[in-house]
Amino acid sequence: MDYTHTDQRQDALTRLLRRGNRLTEQGKSASQRFSRWRLSIFLMGAAACIGLYQHDWFHSGNIVLFIFLVIFLTTTWFHQRLKSRLHRLDLWMAIKQDLLARLQLDWSNMNVQTHQAPPHHPYALDLDLAGPHSLLALLDTTFSSNGHAQLQRWVFEANNPDSGTVPWQIRQRLIRELTPLSRLRDRCLLATRLISPHALDGSRILALLQQSIAVPKLSLMVMCASILCALTIMLGLWTLFTGASNFWLLPLLLYVGLYFSLSGSIAPLFGRVLALHLELEKLVTVIATLERSTFSNQPTIREQCQELFTEESRPTVCLKQLGRICHGLSVKAHPLVHLTLNAFIPWDLLYVGKLNRLMTKLKHILPKWLETIGQLDAASALARFAYVNPDYQWPQLETTHDLEHPAGITAHDIGHPLITRAHRVSNNLDLRGEGHMTIVTGSNMSGKSTYLRTVGINICLAQAGGPVCATTFSWSWLQLYCCIRVTDALDEGLSYFYAEVKRLKVILDAVNAITSQPVIFLIDEIYRGTNNRERLAGSEAFVQVLQKSRGLGMISTHDLELTRLAEANEHIRNAHFQESVEDGALHFDYQLRPGPCPTTNALRIMAQEGLPVPEEQ
Repeated sequence: MDYTHTDQRQDALTRLLRRGNRLTEQGKSASQRFSRWRLSIFLMGAAACIGLYQHDWFHSGNIVLFIFLVIFLTTTWFHQRLKSRLHRLDLWMAIKQDLLARLQLDWSNMNVQTHQAPPHHPYALDLDLAGPHSLLALLDTTFSSNGHAQLQRWVFEANNPDSGTVPWQIRQRLIRELTPLSRLRDRCLLATRLISPHALDGSRILALLQQSIAVPKLSLMVMCASILCALTIMLGLWTLFTGASNFWLLPLLLYVGLYFSLSGSIAPLFGRVLALHLELEKLVTVIATLERSTFSNQPTIREQCQELFTEESRPTVCLKQLGRICHGLSVKAHPLVHLTLNAFIPWDLLYVGKLNRLMTKLKHILPKWLETIGQLDAASALARFAYVNPDYQWPQLETTHDLEHPAGITAHDIGHPLITRAHRVSNNLDLRGEGHMTIVTGSNMSGKSTYLRTVGINICLAQAGGPVCATTFSWSWLQLYCCIRVTDALDEGLSYFYAEVKRLKVILDAVNAITSQPVIFLIDEIYRGTNNRERLAGSEAFVQVLQKSRGLGMISTHDLELTRLAEANEHIRNAHFQESVEDGALHFDYQLRPGPCPTTNALRIMAQEGLPVPEEQ
């Protein structure tokens, strides 16, 4: 096998991890030395001070105590700094190890996020888009809930060129510009993981903004509470210094009554605010990381980040202010401090007033910031996928067609991205023109279903904006529909055959619908749930209807009689996979060849597994 760019990327990641392991070992050794130094300094300082104090040299003992204390605190500061750097290095290495695992398709060492396909989706179940070993599990390295949702939307809504707020052309340029920026991607991911291992949850922040503060005439209440506090303090001081009557009790009682009358309205706010602290910190660090980048050679990224770089309302300034307000309100978690502060000033009301003013300001712009972060996060996940697979190619979208070059897809050396490189077999694909289709035949286990999934998953990748597992990939936008993995639905009372019929009806409605893009259909083992005679008759009728529609695609079948349709129709082609027998065992090369399949292997497989088969005549 030739030494590829992917091999170079794998070697580079391996070298980085080796260097990281060496630095980790050196750091741990240094940390152990610091621990010994701290213990030695403590023991030496304690012994010296005790000895001096026992000899009544108190001034010398105090000086020695001060010197050893400074040395101990300085050593502790350097030790803590080393520990934080080691923690940062550990997280960075975890990111690189996860990246290497994704390159090698080592699922056991990936940090896999969960995804669930929408019900009745036209291709998600068939192409393994969701699940533990799925395309989204491989792609998803997002650090935010917004990015997680956006990536799902791009993959599950790949039939729509304008899914989300970023059109496909801009989306692909954004992903391509992000691909070489590995340091930026790692810094954003590392910034959130240093604060918390959990993803940035933008919905929590939005929930606070969407729920208004239930305090009527809040500004007036804050003013009244401040005046009552000021009167209480002034009258209390007057009483203290002059011995006058306790007039300060009157404004104090009014203030306490006002405080408790409003506490029921603002109490629910504290729980929401306390939960926001980490989310705001993560959001601030990510935006600050982006602000430090100029993007001088990445105009698409700079354009998408325009909402974050406006001078009028700088996100980091506003969010840090919101963080400080949340931190001030979090004093309620310490009851003694909370009561003391509110006894002298209307602490809660002042911070609730600040929060209300800032919420009014952020209510319309914060959702845009989170949406921008989500777009960049999802694009970064696809860019990271492109980075670890440098041999994958960027697909070329065709926008104009004519009779000589109709709509469709042409690809060379197209392979399945969920199959390891050691086992992946690539094939070519040329499928163009509405009404054109390829009937794929072949023996059991020869690769028919995998080939259909290979085509479908690469179309999905291309239309999501990512690179494809092929050397060249040129296509016009296609509406993808599949009938490859069909299961009975016991909860809906559907048998296997009826479930397959319903899936085929969806494809038939799609190819006959009036849409701006043609439909590509991928159907595996058509009508496998019924008898031979009815399967052949139904398949022939279905193929003839598809051939007259706006659809194009591929159908795999075991019925060799179906291949005869190509003899009378130039829009239908035959292709096949076949096997060879070596030393009495079956061998598959998984190479697609033109024409109908000349061999079968079902009886041979039965015999190999010890099942009874008819004797050869």
